[in-house]
Amino acid sequence: MTERAGESIGIRKGLFGARGTGDTSGYGGLTSRIVLPGGSSRPYGGWFDEMVDSLETALQRSGVRYEDAIERVVVFRGELTLDVRREHLPVVAATLRDSPALRFELCLGVNGVHFPGDDGSELHAVYPLVSITHDRRVRLEVSAPDSDPHIPSLCRIYPTNDWHERETFDFFGIVFDGHPALTRIQMPDDWEGHPQRKDYPLGGVPVEYKGAQVPPPDERRGYY
Repeated sequence: MTERAGESIGIRKGLFGARGTGDTSGYGGLTSRIVLPGGSSRPYGGWFDEMVDSLETALQRSGVRYEDAIERVVVFRGELTLDVRREHLPVVAATLRDSPALRFELCLGVNGVHFPGDDGSELHAVYPLVSITHDRRVRLEVSAPDSDPHIPSLCRIYPTNDWHERETFDFFGIVFDGHPALTRIQMPDDWEGHPQRKDYPLGGVPVEYKGAQVPPPDERRGYY
């Protein structure tokens, strides 16, 4: 298995990359490159090749070209990730679930990721899938731009994704088209912004704990 060089999408300064607020982590001078893993070429190794071949065959039976649905395959640290074009996410997920050679019956939810430097693909949704039948794991990753943060919902295919998609919408602002009731799940309905995006300001909200008021991070002591 060979890999293309990773894609550098920016520089992170400090532990959290926050700007305009106090970095109380003690790592204010830390500077590191943000690098996404590069795509992999065959052979992927282990059962990965067999699984990708089975997916390609099953998609063709559904009338979908593998090359149209899958942008790239990433094998990184012994894990397999399929980068899926968002318009083809439902058919890929349904195929992975229903094909006897694949049988990924369980989706563990969806995780949002925000890469402000990944131009045109700033928002990512990551779906860990598990095949109980074959004792295998695979990860689906879908991206969308800030300007059009829409990704198809998988609730029809994996109903337990309901609350996970609501949480990802709440914290990252990804709109899951087709979700039965896409509302905030933890933040108040009138909350402005999405707190886990990298451009969301740290601090600004005091926390009350056992009657004491804890000031927001940007008002605490900085370590410089």
